[in-house]
Amino acid sequence: MTQRTREMQEKRDTQEAVEAPQAAAPADPGCPPAPPPGLAQGWCALSALHSRIESHIERALQAHDLSVREFSVLNVLSEQHDGPGGHLRMHQVADSVVLSQSATTRLVTRLEERGLLSRYLCPTDRRGIYTDVTPEGLALLVEARPTHDGALSEALQDAAQRPELAPLVTAVETLVPR
Repeated sequence: MTQRTREMQEKRDTQEAVEAPQAAAPADPGCPPAPPPGLAQGWCALSALHSRIESHIERALQAHDLSVREFSVLNVLSEQHDGPGGHLRMHQVADSVVLSQSATTRLVTRLEERGLLSRYLCPTDRRGIYTDVTPEGLALLVEARPTHDGALSEALQDAAQRPELAPLVTAVETLVPR
């Protein structure tokens, strides 16, 4: 760096320091400002609620040799039907269960190997792949649904006892369609 370049940089640094607001500077100048405490606490509570529920359901579904994600895929795909909008492509399945496309493909492959799903080419667009639940997959879903729903209810009841999670449980319970 030349002397002139150093001088110009120092001048810019000095000018920026003078022009910068003198209010609460972060402890580390390289760190972005922290979000408001309420927002961060709300996010932590939501994350804790999700983790508690998912862990509880995961343990319960082990009795059916299913994970939460596998149950979710079977559930989403079980709602497919013939006609417009009745089938999902792999990227739509991924969006529905909140997984990457590659993770969804691996998950669907495992379920297909177990005989719970089958894949086929879209008849109108040979590039598209649809996935259907097999009769075995539907039977397992029907068997596992009461376990899933019971574990969900238990997890929500448990979380409702914690003051930081109770408002979120109430919000979840009010989202249920009538």
